[in-house]
Amino acid sequence: MSDRRAVITGIGVVAPTGIGVVEHWEGSLTGRSRIGPVTSFDATGAPIRLAGEVTGFDEREFVDSKLLVQTDRWTWFALAATELALADAALDPAREDPFDLSVVTAGASGGNAFGQREIQALWSKGPRAVSAYQSIGWFYAAGSGQLSIKHQLKGACGVLVADAAGAIDALAEAARLIRRGTEVVVTGGTEAPLSPYALACQAGEATVGRGSDPAVAYRPFAPDAGGHVPGEGGAILVVEDRHSALGRGTPTVYAEIAGTASTHDAHHVADPAPGHRQYARAMREAIARAGLGPDDIGVVFADGAGDPVRDAQEVAALREVFGGRRVPVTVPKTMTGRLCSGGAALDVAWAALSLTGGMIPPTVGTAAVEGVDLVTEARIVNGLSAALVVARGSGGFNSAAVLTAV
Repeated sequence: MSDRRAVITGIGVVAPTGIGVVEHWEGSLTGRSRIGPVTSFDATGAPIRLAGEVTGFDEREFVDSKLLVQTDRWTWFALAATELALADAALDPAREDPFDLSVVTAGASGGNAFGQREIQALWSKGPRAVSAYQSIGWFYAAGSGQLSIKHQLKGACGVLVADAAGAIDALAEAARLIRRGTEVVVTGGTEAPLSPYALACQAGEATVGRGSDPAVAYRPFAPDAGGHVPGEGGAILVVEDRHSALGRGTPTVYAEIAGTASTHDAHHVADPAPGHRQYARAMREAIARAGLGPDDIGVVFADGAGDPVRDAQEVAALREVFGGRRVPVTVPKTMTGRLCSGGAALDVAWAALSLTGGMIPPTVGTAAVEGVDLVTEARIVNGLSAALVVARGSGGFNSAAVLTAV
């Protein structure tokens, strides 16, 4: 099966930048930040008051009423993004062999609002008031499970947990499944970590910003960066074997998943490991597995922690991998906030769209970085053929993926 090539044929986005691939892409190229005060509840006095929220989303358009009461907002996002991705790929699962269809997503935060509601019911009304769906509504595997049930994806199914790096690991597993003979894999990640309970849990993280000014709240690589801003949403991708996709007449082949790699710092659950070597190693191995060299990479979609220590490590890793070459680097999640497991999935979507459209979405709110070609305005790039997407997760996870134009 070594001749099978995993390609992205469908992209579904539910994010602060827009719902659907067209709205998201057009919104991204404007360079307008969607980070602002939390509006889903009264955050006055809360330690976290800014976030990247998804607006204009009506879950009833994508989720029937019976399923709504069983699931959380993050699962609604996954169901909606999958619907959009399948439509984008012009793929109807009902017309395929269900055992040729798989789903592998990333999860970490889970059903926060659902869990908060049931905990409140438990303490205010007693155990009998707790929904029977609590056991599955909050679970980080709910996305994969509900997608498998709804679309009858009966091939290999799973969920990978690696915090913000998880969606790249899920993409890597999707590519492996395609090479082993699976026809279609639905992959990616979404999150909805903006309920009062979820933000209270995040408030203890040292890298979360406490500012109140959206314009300066999340500025990766800035010398005085004050942390990141949380956000919600993400992306779901349809991955297929290239030959099969072209044979059925897919409208668009966005990119090939050419190489992936993951490493681990094995240091501390919260503190970053000293140095940057394992992070750089993940980048190098992904590039090598794609059969490319550093000079072939046309853009890097960086992790952009927004923390001075982690940002300095990322710059050091990029310099180690690319030497003196000023490869274009962008952090478009500065428009959305960091979306936990949904962030890398959205970065992969951005990278695939860049390869198709020859445009790099911008990093906003951050000035130039010494020694780094930071893309701060949407940039046209002729002949863009390869993109490197990198992500790090709390606990020492480092992941990288190389996408190439088809």
